[in-house]
Amino acid sequence: MTDFLETTRTLPDGVYVPTVAFFKENDDIDLEATQRHAIHLAEAGVSGLVVHGSNGEAVHLSREERSLVIKTTRAALDQSDHHLMPLIAGCGAQSTRETIQLCRDAASAGASHAIILPPAYYGGILNTSKIVQHFYDVADASPIPVVIYNYPGACSGLDLSSDTILQIAKHSNVHGVKLTCGNTGKLARIVDGAKPGFFVAGGSADFILQGLVVGGHGTIAGTANLVPRACVRVCELFQAGELKEARRLQAILAKADWVAIQTGFAGVKAALQHLEGYGGEPRKPCGLPSGEQMDMITNGFDEVMALERSLV
Repeated sequence: MTDFLETTRTLPDGVYVPTVAFFKENDDIDLEATQRHAIHLAEAGVSGLVVHGSNGEAVHLSREERSLVIKTTRAALDQSDHHLMPLIAGCGAQSTRETIQLCRDAASAGASHAIILPPAYYGGILNTSKIVQHFYDVADASPIPVVIYNYPGACSGLDLSSDTILQIAKHSNVHGVKLTCGNTGKLARIVDGAKPGFFVAGGSADFILQGLVVGGHGTIAGTANLVPRACVRVCELFQAGELKEARRLQAILAKADWVAIQTGFAGVKAALQHLEGYGGEPRKPCGLPSGEQMDMITNGFDEVMALERSLV
């Protein structure tokens, strides 16, 4: 475990997949599907996996279940000869104390990094200095490196500025940021102002190329659960200087991602179930789309799935 953590503290460039959570009919964690999906994504050439993100139903999981998913995913990666693949675990909570505990749990279970949303439930009395101090306190205590997660939609509209993120990034144990805010200007400012080796990623498949153009290092994109190869290919084309083809693929991804954005993680799970034969139900009170929404999902993913299969 020590060698694994030491060799993966700096996140490599590329595509990271925030995996969905899998449940059996009795609502227990589906360990077999969890392992199967992790191996499928690793074999598709992604750079790392993220568990307990917004797609991973972290808010529906107990502390014990969180550790179980991390252990199961890490074991699947190790058994399929992906020992050094980073495994990032969502560890955000509303108190500094619980966030630190989740970071320690994640490290013990085999995660290489912790990704953390800012606390926002009591946002009215949390000014910027308190949020920065929260990240500093967590980073001081966390046994694994921290990645900042900026997602206003999950934080009552709280949107960390580039100035705030750069201030947090000065901590030696803060190693990256995921920007689900979609602000590529902010992404460019962070890339320019952060320390060497600081990983800056967009948080959606609809702006992979745009992020790379301004210096970003990759993406952490939920749609990559379905089309990991297509996302990886955009990065490869950019690195090879083949921008015309990269733009063509990015447009296909953006159209599919718009469907995913409208239907959320449940739409991604529904598409997985329909197209790949596994995915299952979310935990209640959430449910799978039906009727017209399901038609929109299947039709909306047709083009990108054809692209994905062409890359196998």
